[in-house]
Amino acid sequence: MQLGAMPMEEGKDPTVVIRTNQSRVLPQRLLQLLGAFLVLCVTFSIVSIYMIRYFGVHNVVPVSLPSFQPCVEEPTSLEKWIRAPSNLLHTMTDKELLWRASFVPRIKKYPFTRVPKIAFMFLTKGPLPLAPIWERFFKGHEGLYSIYIHSLPSFQVDFPSSSVFYRRQIPSQLSEWGKMSMCDAERRLLANALLDISNERFILLSESCIPLYNFSVIYHYITKSKHSFIGAFDDHGPHGRGRYNENMAPEVNITMWRKGSQWFELNQKLARYVVEDTVFYPKFAEFCRPACYVDEHYFPTMLTIQAANLLANRSITWVDWSRGGPHPATFGKSDITEEFLKRIFEGHTCLYNNQTSSMCFLFARKFAPSALEPLLLVAPNYFGY
Repeated sequence: MQLGAMPMEEGKDPTVVIRTNQSRVLPQRLLQLLGAFLVLCVTFSIVSIYMIRYFGVHNVVPVSLPSFQPCVEEPTSLEKWIRAPSNLLHTMTDKELLWRASFVPRIKKYPFTRVPKIAFMFLTKGPLPLAPIWERFFKGHEGLYSIYIHSLPSFQVDFPSSSVFYRRQIPSQLSEWGKMSMCDAERRLLANALLDISNERFILLSESCIPLYNFSVIYHYITKSKHSFIGAFDDHGPHGRGRYNENMAPEVNITMWRKGSQWFELNQKLARYVVEDTVFYPKFAEFCRPACYVDEHYFPTMLTIQAANLLANRSITWVDWSRGGPHPATFGKSDITEEFLKRIFEGHTCLYNNQTSSMCFLFARKFAPSALEPLLLVAPNYFGY
């Protein structure tokens, strides 16, 4: 069969037929392009899933910061620098903590109203059985004190939110009596307390300590003192100079070797000497080991070398050594009598701001948990709180 050319109708333009044919071909090309694009997307998705599964998402998707950042900014006012830490459970190492705590303003006059606070630092093994005594002591004096607790790391302090001890535990490590780890714990307490620029005085206490006067009396006594209260005696006997190791020279000479109770009170300047020390610490860590009990010698000796004129050379924590032994006496429920309390308060003479005083002790230890009830009963009449 022979195909012939279709005749053109008279008066019709041949370009009309050509455009009609092109319009039919165009959708077919769009469908082909769309199909190819879908195949490409599916292929890219499969490859992406494979790479994410075996190589991680960061190898496929580049990390880029969004141009819009949340509206959270660091405070730019002075408040940033003078505000006390809201959370004591930081993640700093001891090395980082001591470095941070060594910061000190070079200009002595503060450009804001600063109310000096006393840092009460509790070095404990576990719970605070005499906490009700301290709760009563601190009541009504908010803003004049700070509290820090160093306990065994395995112990979790559990106080209600209404307690002055609530969330006052610092990151702690194991400390052993007579070893450098005990001094490490004390330095840790001081360093954490120094992070609050309002803390002016620093008192080390144990879980067996009680205050002998009300807060106002103790606050005035300590903040008005020209000296810090730490024993630093030159003991020529076997338990004093007899513990000295000649390898500690020349940093520590035997004539500067001192002994004292570990329960101290320091001003801010001396506290910073303790946390920033890198000269005497290595000597004591290496050469003062039992029977050299470093917690009795490190701070008294180091501070005598650094600033002997600022030391009162006495403790303000009363203890009873009359029973003998390596540790002072512990008092329980049956010991809390009028005669016993008079023995704590009476018959003492000391120097306060270079003047003779009969008020020598502000705290006392060691009290057993059983002593809590009778102590609460006598506190209003004898202690003033």
